[in-house]
Amino acid sequence: MPFHKVLVAFDGSELSVKALQKAAAITQEDSAELIVIHVYQSPVLAYGSAFVTVPATLDQDYEEFARSVLKEAEGLTAGVSGVKHVLQQGQPAVTILEYAEENGVDLIIMGSRGLSGLREFVLGSVSHNVVQHSKVPVLVIK
Repeated sequence: MPFHKVLVAFDGSELSVKALQKAAAITQEDSAELIVIHVYQSPVLAYGSAFVTVPATLDQDYEEFARSVLKEAEGLTAGVSGVKHVLQQGQPAVTILEYAEENGVDLIIMGSRGLSGLREFVLGSVSHNVVQHSKVPVLVIK
């Protein structure tokens, strides 16, 4: 089944590098468009029953770091044709799914994150969320 648009989630981890390599191989084989997305989330702190946003300078630091992560992905895809790099802010799983739907992506590739039992039960993982809610196939790289 040939794919036309492949979205790969990249966070700079070893598994996301492997996912990016697999996505590049698939898109070159099918002559598909490769979209590399990095989603960052600025922290919101809970203080008692109130939520407090972080100072603007810290938010800028998160964005600057996110840009450096995406720059790493650009370096890894330097020899691949038809690559688009996207930086988004938001909740990672939700943002990945929304981007995929809005842009007609027909395959999502991402690395797994081995959260241990209780942490995954309480927090969930990005890959688990994407797999559970995606309307298109998801390839999870281990």
